[in-house]
Formats: sequence, C-alpha cells, structure tokens
Amino acid sequence: MEWEPVIGLEVHAQLLTKSKMFCTCPADYQDSSPNTTVCPVCLAMPGVLPVINQQAVEFVIMTGLALNCSIAERSQFDRKSYSYPDLMKGYQITQFESPISYDGWLTVERDGVQQKVGVTRAHLEEDVAKLQHSRDGAGEGYALMDVNRAGVPLMEVVGEPDLRTADEAREYMTKLRSILRYIGVSTADMDQGSFRCDANVSVRPKGSTEYGTKVEVKNMNSFRSVHDSIEYEIDRQIKLLESGGRVEQETRGWDENREVTVSQRSKEYANDYRYLPEPDLPPVFISREWVSDLQAKMPELPDVRRERFQSEYGLSEYDASLLIAAKSTADFFEDALKTSSLEGDALGKRAKSLANLVNSELARLLNQSGIEVSESKVAPKGMAELVDLLDARTISSTQGKEVLEEMFNTGDSPVKVVEAKGLSQLTDSSAVMPAVEEALAGNPQAVEDFLNGKETAVKFLVGQVMKISKGKADPALVNTLLEEQLLAKKS
Repeated sequence: MEWEPVIGLEVHAQLLTKSKMFCTCPADYQDSSPNTTVCPVCLAMPGVLPVINQQAVEFVIMTGLALNCSIAERSQFDRKSYSYPDLMKGYQITQFESPISYDGWLTVERDGVQQKVGVTRAHLEEDVAKLQHSRDGAGEGYALMDVNRAGVPLMEVVGEPDLRTADEAREYMTKLRSILRYIGVSTADMDQGSFRCDANVSVRPKGSTEYGTKVEVKNMNSFRSVHDSIEYEIDRQIKLLESGGRVEQETRGWDENREVTVSQRSKEYANDYRYLPEPDLPPVFISREWVSDLQAKMPELPDVRRERFQSEYGLSEYDASLLIAAKSTADFFEDALKTSSLEGDALGKRAKSLANLVNSELARLLNQSGIEVSESKVAPKGMAELVDLLDARTISSTQGKEVLEEMFNTGDSPVKVVEAKGLSQLTDSSAVMPAVEEALAGNPQAVEDFLNGKETAVKFLVGQVMKISKGKADPALVNTLLEEQLLAKKS
C-alpha cells in the first residue's frame, strides 16, 4: 500500500515586547539570574489581576496580516487548565474560541509549484516557567524551577494539516521565521527557545480523504530536528500499520541523541483543558482603523522582496532567495547597490556582481563568525567600492577575497586594504609578459600537449603564470597572451 503523510505544525514564538504579557516585569529574561524578573502577577500570588499588553496584541495583528489572515473585531482570552509544575496558576491564559487572527495561509513548494498551506489561527498567550532536571550525588532526580520566563508574551501560529513531507515542514518553518523577523515581532531564535514547534503527524492510504490517528511530536530545537523527527515518525507509523499494529493518539518527544521519538503521555483533547472565558480580562475590540494603521506600517515581506529583486535587478530566483532569507542581508545588499546611479543592463550587471560577493564570500565570513551582516564591520559603501575594484579589474577575484576578509576583520575601506597590501592587479601586457614567457619556458610538456591538440593545457599554464606573478596578473589578460604565444608556436 502507498501511504500519504499528513502534517500540521503548531509554532510558538516569543514576542519582542519590553514587558511581559500581563504585568510590567521585563520580558528580556535570558541573561537574568533565576527568579529575579518576577512579580506577584507572574508568580500567581492570590488576589493579583492581569493587564493586557497592547504591544503584544499589535504584534499578533501584524503577524496575521503578514500571513493573509482575517483579523477579528472582537477577541477574548480564555483559561486553559492543566497540571504541570511549570504552570504557576494551574491554568494558562490563552485564546481558544476567539483568536486575534484566523483563516490565513503561506506557501511552500511542492513538485515545483507554490502550494498554499492554511494557517488556522495566530493567537496570544503567556509562556510558562522553565524546569531544569538534574540528579544529586546519590542519583536521585530533582527539578529546579526558574519563573523568569513565566508570563512572557507567546504567540501560537496553528497550521492546517496541509503539509505532506518533512521538507515542506522545514520550508514552512523557515518562511515563518523569516516573516516574523522581517516584521520585527520576534527574534525567532530556536537555540534561545523563542521559536518552538510541535508537529502533528499522521499517515493514511494514498487517495484517502480520511485523516489517520495523529501523533504530536515535541522537544524540537532546530530545523534539522523538525525535519528528522517528522521523517522518523512517518516511517514509524507506516511500519506499525503494515505490521498490523495501531497508531495511538499520544504525545511523543524527540530524542536528539538517539534520533527517535519516544512516548511521553496520551494526547489530550480540547475538552480535557476545561476552557472557559478568562473572568479577569475584558474582551479586546479591534477597530478597522487600528488594523489599517498597522497595515500601513508593515515592511515589504520576504516573498514580495524576492520577486522585486528578480524583476528590478534581474537576479535569478536562487540569488534573490539567498539575499532575502535575512532582512539585514537584503537591506545591506540594497544599501550597497544604491551607492551608484546605474540603470538598465548596467544596474543588473552590478547587482549580479554584488549578489555573488554577498552570497558567497561575505556569507562564509558571517557563518564562521556566527553573526549577521548588521553586526559586521563591513559597510555597504565599502562593499560597493570592492565591487568597483573588481569590475575595473584593479584587483583579481582571488585578491578580492583577501581584501574582503581584511575589511571584515578591521573595518578598513577596500582601497586602503589594497594600498596597504600592494594588491593592485597587473593589467599591462608588458608587465605580465615576463611571467608568461617564464611559464612557457618552465613547462615544455604543457606546451607540447597544446601543440598536440590538448587545448586544456592552457588552463594549467594560466595557473603557472598566476603563481609566478603571485596572483597579481589579470587572468583574462594572461589567457589572451598565452593563447597568442602558443598559437604562434603552432603556426
């Protein structure tokens, strides 16, 4: 039997507000000592009352707009009851019946075609405290609780079960993270816990419209974990069904070390949470004027920017996709491009040169350092000047890499680096010819190979000239001079 996976993602993103969801404690808790950014509200002391964070509401509206959602005119908060030690009140304030944003979509690629993936809702809730599990000297287990995270604004984006592969799920997560970063509502850093995902996975016979029994997979802290856990769970369920077994509705965790999912508990249903309207909070009324004001402030979104880079600058879809993956990179590229007043084909040629440099060598340096381009010492103007030097053949591509690395380390301009290191390229025939003659004299076998019809021997000789000139000779000029000398010998 051929099986079809059915996947839906529930993504939680901490919001970039200054204070927590229902109190004035700072939401930036990552570097604080345990249990120091707390107050009676987030400690759930008796008699305290929550107050809604307006900025958090606006961030969910903005996310809804970016995800093509409808925005509710009236939204309310609810109590979701369940018994975990990290839940201070014994219930979580969340949204159930009336979320802020609903009925949206984003796209992923399937068989070369962009496929809409439904977004059920984007709603607002509070994060829970953090447990740290350890063992004492006798091997007895215990847990420590840090309440700093409790009450941090948390947005949940619930997706429809429209995904069919682990690759699609990873693309969905990547695009969602990019959108949240573009509109500035979340850092969306998985390694910091501000972007977390639960995956609902089931399988069914291909062609069936009935859903299989779903399993929720938790504890995924990277895009790789999301991808690998879904692939494992699909394979596990298919093998279980084909052996005559039955898939149980349950929550499973992803064991990163063993690369398997493990059973944690039976999966709850909505009525197990005993939802009821939060009596301590009034409904939130969202006027159309409020929504329009936020819509007007929205930045250009990643997909729109990619299409503009292709149409306006003539970039390939691949180059444009790499540039727009991070907003800071796309901004850097455009800032560097705008230092010139080129138009038409000249603008397209410069955009391609600049994109190649940003997507390759600069990206390599950034990855090695673990920073974004906005944190680097390379300025857009400096990058534009480096492209000028390369396009004018003042320096070679090899020298360009050396210059960029020095710019990255020191922040110096490319002109200053070239002067300090004496890296200007030799573009005069009379200056390059001695190296050409030395290479021909020192490699008679390569010359003989060329004369016998092996034209690729020229590439070897070009390398020898570049070595002799210590990388300063213009490769195009070297190639021309070599061919002239070799053809003269051949005739």
